[in-house]
Amino acid sequence: MKKLTVNLLSLLVVTAGVMTSCTSNDSDTTNPSTSKFIANADDFKGTITEGEVVLDASKVYKLTGKIQVNNNATLTIPAGTVIQGTGGTASYIAVAQGGKINVNGTASKPVVMTSGKATKAGGDWGGLVICGKAPINRISGGASSAQSEVGDLTYGGTISNDNSGSIKYLRIEYAGALFNADKEFNGLSLFGVGSGTTISYVQLIHGSDDGVEFFGGTVNTDHIISIGNEDDQFDWTEGWSGTNTDWYGRLDYGTGNRGIEADNYEFGFANTPISNPTITNLTLIGPGSTANTTAFAENQAIKLRRGTKGIFTNVVIKGWATGFDLEHDETLANAGTSLKVVNFKIDSDVTTTMKGKTTAVAPATSGVSATVNANFATTSATATGAGNGVGMPSWAAGWATGF
Repeated sequence: MKKLTVNLLSLLVVTAGVMTSCTSNDSDTTNPSTSKFIANADDFKGTITEGEVVLDASKVYKLTGKIQVNNNATLTIPAGTVIQGTGGTASYIAVAQGGKINVNGTASKPVVMTSGKATKAGGDWGGLVICGKAPINRISGGASSAQSEVGDLTYGGTISNDNSGSIKYLRIEYAGALFNADKEFNGLSLFGVGSGTTISYVQLIHGSDDGVEFFGGTVNTDHIISIGNEDDQFDWTEGWSGTNTDWYGRLDYGTGNRGIEADNYEFGFANTPISNPTITNLTLIGPGSTANTTAFAENQAIKLRRGTKGIFTNVVIKGWATGFDLEHDETLANAGTSLKVVNFKIDSDVTTTMKGKTTAVAPATSGVSATVNANFATTSATATGAGNGVGMPSWAAGWATGF
């Protein structure tokens, strides 16, 4: 009997150990989400209202409608995750004020948001929209708020260091679905996003509108690639004032306007805070100086208008009819002081280095020529742009595409 008791005790100990081991292993593989929201990979849509939703990188998520991340909720996307949108304006990802998105890609395993269609094209899905609480200048003074032109979410406020999350190593492809003639998604739309947000190593490619557009805010960026988007590769307005390094933009040979289109505010050229970003290490490649102006409506490397400021340092441009185009009195007044280009190089094929235009005549037709301050731009034979002149930057290797 004693021997039997020992054996039974041993069996109980072993069984308990096995049960403990199984429980531990199961815990390691349990989805770490803390939200009640269920992320259905085959029908990915809905509103996340609380907690954190963590996606599973082993699944491909079919974005069939809008995913909205509300105040106090977080969407976390692990390295290597693929999200495919197919529903035009119905399928997009929107982060509301107070919500967060964490994109945790790596150089070897970027997160990819792309079209789910067999034949892919710009406008197959909406894109990524983030709305923060940082200042915008629709009303001069920077304390106003507004509704985003896509998603209809509130943005703007007085929290300059507002944090909407962290985005690293993300590729957004074939986005830019069209609502109407005046409203169209960009690949990445940043509405009043604050400096507490991280935007790093992001590519926007083959979208039907702008690659990335900043609507006010104070968000900073680094290592951004914008290729083949059908309007501007980079765009800003409404008083954006971020610090940025390493931007690479290229117009593909199809349609497009500019490398950069920059405004202060369309309906208040002097509204404060005035758009005033700094961009260090910039490469912009155009379609060629003689490219068909019907296909390439403007063919300008950088358009600066409506009172914007900005400092550009270490710039390389190639293949544009016009290098820099300054428009409106408020913009020209900044040239050479708070609006200037330090150390730029024309690689080849730029017909007009720079031109200026006052507001005496509607800019859509013709303008009155103005002299651009001689201190506006200084040249440098050794400028490297985004790191490798007009070539693919070394930091794009492994995660970016389309070069």
